[in-house]
Amino acid sequence: MANTTSTTSLTSVTLEVADLAAARRFYTAFGVDSYISLRASEAHATGFRGFTLALTVSGPATVDSFFGAAVAAGATVLKPAAKSLWGYSGVVQAPDGTIWKIATSAKKDTGPATREVDQVVLLIGVESVKATKQFYVDRGLTVAKSFGGKYAEFAPGQSSPITLALYKRRALAKDLGVPVDGSGSHRVVLGSTADAVTDSDGFVWETAASRAATPS
Repeated sequence: MANTTSTTSLTSVTLEVADLAAARRFYTAFGVDSYISLRASEAHATGFRGFTLALTVSGPATVDSFFGAAVAAGATVLKPAAKSLWGYSGVVQAPDGTIWKIATSAKKDTGPATREVDQVVLLIGVESVKATKQFYVDRGLTVAKSFGGKYAEFAPGQSSPITLALYKRRALAKDLGVPVDGSGSHRVVLGSTADAVTDSDGFVWETAASRAATPS
């Protein structure tokens, strides 16, 4: 993404997976296939890949619905769904290695479970939230929320259902219940309305026009 004063936004999120057919089956059963794209890749990756995709939903019953669907489709439980200070949430790891957090700020249900998602957030773990936030601001992204050097969230683009946010890598790993160590490819590629770039934490952005993703 080149320096620009025009608005830049996230247009797509592509997960790179070893088994494309299996990943398609999983994400369809999980119920999130409309939010991501998939493409085959044998890129080497070990341990924590430095990001999570988070679903925000209406209540605990809906958390349980998505959580149960993911586990039934083959996901590994990293954190069982449970109440916390901030609401109710659980964490699973898809068979392809991608970590998903399903959460609600509500501690009690006000209605039956649904399969509706209020928000999808791509939360990437970075060494410096302030520095990475400025990197993206310089390239045209608009900050929607910012909490010092702890967290930053960018305004979503009209063409993507996913919001980009930044969190300290170590804090993100702790929140997800996984060791912070990891190396190799993140196995995620971000589509952009601007030029291709790789940020300081190794996250790859491609131009929307050149992105060769396979819809999930």
